[in-house]
Amino acid sequence: MKRILFLLFTITQFSLLAQTTISGKVTDSKKQPILGASVYLEGTYDGTSTNEKGEFLFTSEETGTQTLVISFVSFETFVKIDDVSAFKNLQVKLRDDVNSLDAVTINAGTFKAGEKAKVTVLKPLDIVTTASAVGDVLGALQTLPGTSSAAEDGRLFVRGGNAEETQIFIDGVRVFTPYSPSPNNAPTRGRYSPFLFKGITFSTGGYSAEYGQALSGVLDLTTIDKPDQEKTDISLMTVGVGVGNTQIWGKNSLSVNASYINLDPYTAAFPDRNQWLKPYQAASGEAVYRHSFKDDSMLKIYGAFSYTDLDVIQDDINFEDGFRFGLQNRNLYINSTYKNKFGNNWKIESGVSFTNDNSTVKIIDDVVNNTENSAHFKAKIKKQFSSRFRIAFGSEYFITDFNEDYTPINHQKFAYGFNNNLFASFAETDIFFSKNLAAKIGVRAENSDLLNQFTISPRASLSYKSGKNSQLSLAYGQFYQNPNNSYLKFNQDFKAENTTHLIANYQHTKKNQIFRIEAYYKDYKDLVKYDSEIANFDSNFSNNGSAYAKGIDIFWRQNQKIKNTDYWVSYSFLDTERDYRNYTTSATPNFASAHNLSIVGKHWIEKLKSQVGITYNFASGRTYTNPNEPGFLNNKTKSYNSVSLNWAYLIDQQKILYFSVNNALGTKNVFGYNYKNTPNVNGNFDRQAVVPNADRFFFVGFFWTISTDKKSNQLNNL
Repeated sequence: MKRILFLLFTITQFSLLAQTTISGKVTDSKKQPILGASVYLEGTYDGTSTNEKGEFLFTSEETGTQTLVISFVSFETFVKIDDVSAFKNLQVKLRDDVNSLDAVTINAGTFKAGEKAKVTVLKPLDIVTTASAVGDVLGALQTLPGTSSAAEDGRLFVRGGNAEETQIFIDGVRVFTPYSPSPNNAPTRGRYSPFLFKGITFSTGGYSAEYGQALSGVLDLTTIDKPDQEKTDISLMTVGVGVGNTQIWGKNSLSVNASYINLDPYTAAFPDRNQWLKPYQAASGEAVYRHSFKDDSMLKIYGAFSYTDLDVIQDDINFEDGFRFGLQNRNLYINSTYKNKFGNNWKIESGVSFTNDNSTVKIIDDVVNNTENSAHFKAKIKKQFSSRFRIAFGSEYFITDFNEDYTPINHQKFAYGFNNNLFASFAETDIFFSKNLAAKIGVRAENSDLLNQFTISPRASLSYKSGKNSQLSLAYGQFYQNPNNSYLKFNQDFKAENTTHLIANYQHTKKNQIFRIEAYYKDYKDLVKYDSEIANFDSNFSNNGSAYAKGIDIFWRQNQKIKNTDYWVSYSFLDTERDYRNYTTSATPNFASAHNLSIVGKHWIEKLKSQVGITYNFASGRTYTNPNEPGFLNNKTKSYNSVSLNWAYLIDQQKILYFSVNNALGTKNVFGYNYKNTPNVNGNFDRQAVVPNADRFFFVGFFWTISTDKKSNQLNNL
């Protein structure tokens, strides 16, 4: 018996001698103890948690080289590889996890929407549920701060910049002709359906060095990577019909949309102020093919074709029989992107796009025909060296071939145009100094063959998390853009137009709500000027133009604080003057409003199986020149006001009846004035108000979805 007891005692002693004590203390960057951090040896069951003093202590029978792991939510995981005997009295300081949901984001000048956005101010769903947008990407974005309301135009006017200063991309690749053509005082729409996109990045200034050739803003639309199921969508509308289908097989998927619009039945029921010789009609189709490889690699091929045809006579004070405008436009856009991983966590993203756009325009009896062939080639490489440091760099090449023929009545044809090749390279780094402080620093270089000019554009952003739910951001950037095609076709002796952005941003976010306020200043140089009424061969061109724009943008959004209700409010103040084009002096351009306000609300009524929405848009008066008074752009129109309503009724799970009306109150808005070319007998110039073609626009549609799960519908698309 004594021998047995002695043997057990000996075994116990050897066991205790074989165990190693592992101990230490865990604190944060401010030397505060962390309670509840997990501490363990990787691949074993040996471990513990830290106490209220941040201390830990446990034993292990493991020997030799081991891996000690210490982890806690919102902190980077600590890993130490050493002999197990070295894991004693450790002093471990955990670093903040810069990828956590409460970490700082670099966001000055940028609005993001989509499944990967940490903070969303505008969701893809909002594109088609905003009452005033009528299912158009551009219409929804015009309810965000930083945009000016130009309801007769429809394009994006950002922070004192004209529409040509904002460029649009799909999956990071340039779209050269993003707008559908339209007659005067009829707002254009984007060419592309919102149904194929999952995310939006809209930069109103200070954007990444990856993007160039835009003085004011960038809109990047991201297509869906992989649809969740096969389905067919059918649309019957007062303005036309549409059909969409998605097929999935293996690692492949194909989505197709097609639509035909004809306003003849609509204008017969609701006549407007135009005399239509040929009603507005448009046919369009889109397709996106996707193939998934391993390691999240993906190939996408996106194609879109559209055809527009119209012929109209519009009332004009200077033309007794009216002003005739006819248009035929064909547009083809192809976009292909590929992303893949290689080497040690490197990633490559490449893309190419091609645009062919042909327009035949009849202005009274003159005919203008132009063709643009453009291409964009892009390759971008990026690597995340750690959670705190990542880089991206790449190159791109733009090709533009523009040709135009002008045939005045009873005269010979004039032919002109230009070719331009532009090469650009960019490099950018994201540095996270801590969970509360981050910076993005980049530079972009461009060389234009046509202008024979090389430019360097530095960009920088800094963001600081000032509180649990708030952060401050600053941004600086230099931006260049070649003069518009409407000038280059007549003259190529130019420099690139340029501007400098300075931005300060404050953002406060909580669950289902966000508040943003942003101040900015823009200084323009080398803008194009000419000395004729319109740009033409006889104009004297120069780069002597200049401008400034400064202002404050405010955005507030709250969701579900009021049951089943989502709303947002945006306000912009803009102070801007320009001396460019044929301006005789520096003045506020006629597309800019000092004050812009949008209020958008949506509410789901369970008993009625309905979603109702309302949008109110306000813009203060815009400048125009009154020749009966001295000065240039010397008067302002009255303020713009519009209330739009929509209602989506769920007939059953997959059928929806949809109603909307823009400017429901029929407010008599005025965009400016046309003046008679010659004075009357009293020496005054008579005038005519420039007004919308129709005070209201009504829309009714029936939408039917046929899907695998028999539950999906197009409510998310309305």
